[in-house]
Amino acid sequence: MSTYTQILFQIVFSTKNRERTLKVEKRVELHKFIWGILKNKNCHLYQIGGIEDHIHIVTHIHPSIALSAIIKDIKVASSEYIKKENLFTNFNGWQDGYAAFTYSLKEKDRLIEYVKNQEKHHETLSFYEEYKQLLVEQQIEFDEKYLR
Repeated sequence: MSTYTQILFQIVFSTKNRERTLKVEKRVELHKFIWGILKNKNCHLYQIGGIEDHIHIVTHIHPSIALSAIIKDIKVASSEYIKKENLFTNFNGWQDGYAAFTYSLKEKDRLIEYVKNQEKHHETLSFYEEYKQLLVEQQIEFDEKYLR
């Protein structure tokens, strides 16, 4: 029997200490690099976006790959790439943790639009507020001291 999955993930993580180092001019280059990592692991990227201090990835992960493994691969490889290419001045790496949420396929279009519109979304909402809101919406218990 074959393996079939349809698990839509939204993965969110920030720069270390939420430093605002991911400048808009080079963000597309970073997104293309991350897309390449996912493609090489047989994952399907639906959308990638973010602003200066964090990133959102909407993807389907191949069933042979653990969520934590793909996130580690993305963080390690993209950090090396950013430093090697001097993509973002003062980039000091990614935060240690991450958030990952699953969604129904029916929510795919709404989720893609949400990630596409990160710049506009964050005109009125900080990453901290957004992150907390996502955790509450997903009914995830958390300690506020670990969110800052």
